[in-house]
Amino acid sequence: MSVEFEDILYEVRNHVAWITINRPEKMNAFRGQTCDEIIKALNKAGYDRDVGCIVLAGAGEKAFCTGGDQSAHNGNYDGRGTIGLPMEELHTAIRDVPKPVIARVQGFAIGGGNVLCTICDLTIASEKAIFGQVGPKMGSVDPGYGTAFLARVVGEKKAREIWYLNKRYSGAEAVAMGLANVCVPHEELDATVQEWAETICERSPTAIAIAKRSFNMDTAHQSGIAGMGMYALKLYYDTEESREGVNALKDKRKPDFRKYAK
Repeated sequence: MSVEFEDILYEVRNHVAWITINRPEKMNAFRGQTCDEIIKALNKAGYDRDVGCIVLAGAGEKAFCTGGDQSAHNGNYDGRGTIGLPMEELHTAIRDVPKPVIARVQGFAIGGGNVLCTICDLTIASEKAIFGQVGPKMGSVDPGYGTAFLARVVGEKKAREIWYLNKRYSGAEAVAMGLANVCVPHEELDATVQEWAETICERSPTAIAIAKRSFNMDTAHQSGIAGMGMYALKLYYDTEESREGVNALKDKRKPDFRKYAK
């Protein structure tokens, strides 16, 4: 592990930069420091001429990423940014880095982890992958890219289903709805990810960068929605209704949100 980072691993494999969230004991949930390190690694890879593609992954077998670390959340997370996590910066970094970012999903991609998959240029899933949202069950939500942009990716009706019902979806179902590009046998996941990434590395980097910018321009307004939504989320986190989700998790009970709804 590079001395630059504590929460992530960073390495380059044949012109492909692998950024791996290294918190398997927390199901690769991110805290403020994790987000800052991913942003730094994205910038490091994005402007390294030797790198042609970036892979975002999670350590271990259980999870790609399960969103914000609830143990670091008590009305606000433990880092900087509007909600104690620099989520706007992290999402923007994935979109703005001039190289494709591939999400490698070997297990749970839940909550904020599901949002990362949504924003990444490509998503490659194992047959063991599980996607989904839990925000309304936990007293949270992801405005902007997690909701409005998700609707652009999977369609309006499906996006509302994902957020309102909080169901879980297999890798094959993720492919069918357009959330993932391909679902492969678990043992073939790394080889497939590296193969796709190396293929991209053979393409014109300038053409790829222009193509990515062009795709992003069509949804650039989502950034404004996300920024405004994060301020609304901060206000929501200050309510007893939102805290009920965290408290219920700690108490290992079902939350009673309606008790506090106004």
